[in-house]
Amino acid sequence: MKFASIRVVTDDVDALKSFYARLTGVAATDLAPGFAEIRMPGCTLAISSTAIIDKVNGGVIVPRSNRSSMIELEVDDVEAVRAQMDAIDPAAIVLQPTTMPWGNVSMLLRDPDGAVVNIFSRPKR
Repeated sequence: MKFASIRVVTDDVDALKSFYARLTGVAATDLAPGFAEIRMPGCTLAISSTAIIDKVNGGVIVPRSNRSSMIELEVDDVEAVRAQMDAIDPAAIVLQPTTMPWGNVSMLLRDPDGAVVNIFSRPKR
């Protein structure tokens, strides 16, 4: 089994594509109307419109309702991403860079749909 992607379903594909492209520095690849991917080393973030998902999944997925998972992006320098977000959308930051009990430095963001995004770096060993 191979982990392939995380898919986020949204009513505003363009807003999420823009947010994640600016955050990651990776342009979204549009594969179909209402469906795009941001392909990063290690994982792909798929962004899908609610309309597409409803055609095949019949309302099983409800956008803007995630309360139990987060998207995690590992970076070398959390402070650099914080400075980037201060320039792009400072309101997206919901937890300033903080050292976690296990040693990671972590900053939490909210994407335009309200999903939590953890930007973190591992301790230098």
